[in-house]
Amino acid sequence: MRRFYFLSGDVELLEQVERELIAAGIPEEQIHTLSEAEAELEEHHLRPVSDFMKTDVIWRGLQGFAVGVVVSTAILGLTAAFDWWRSVGWTPFVYLAVAALGFCTWEGGFLGFQERNHRFDRFQAALRAGRHLFFVDVTPDQVPLLEQVVARYPALERAGSGGGMPQWVVNAQRRFKQFLRWAP
Repeated sequence: MRRFYFLSGDVELLEQVERELIAAGIPEEQIHTLSEAEAELEEHHLRPVSDFMKTDVIWRGLQGFAVGVVVSTAILGLTAAFDWWRSVGWTPFVYLAVAALGFCTWEGGFLGFQERNHRFDRFQAALRAGRHLFFVDVTPDQVPLLEQVVARYPALERAGSGGGMPQWVVNAQRRFKQFLRWAP
């Protein structure tokens, strides 16, 4: 999926754009608004960015996982190179490698939980100035729908594009929402 960013100071405009995008067939799970004035977003029924998405927990967790793979490989490599396994077997070293992998992943995620999402850094000045960041994750076949709707709103400032949320995450969110409607 591809993410398209837009900036606007008018929440009512963003509410209208969101309604039109949903009517055009873009699911609401693919539409988000980031703002310093979250109460205003709620008042206008705009889908805010979740607290989880505001942090860098996933990105830092993946970096921690990569470090953990290196550390785990080093543990197992040193164990094999120095024949440490001959005295007690492989089991304690495999457990140590798995624990190191888990710890590094957890530590990376923990550090990322304390940081703002790096994807939003370039928009911080606009957000502090009272503007709102509106972004839409679309599949290649949804891009024309997005372009048609956005073309009707010249006041909506294009702010770039980038990698979007994976399709499986959007599908999981949609299924979870359906489950909540179904569940008693």
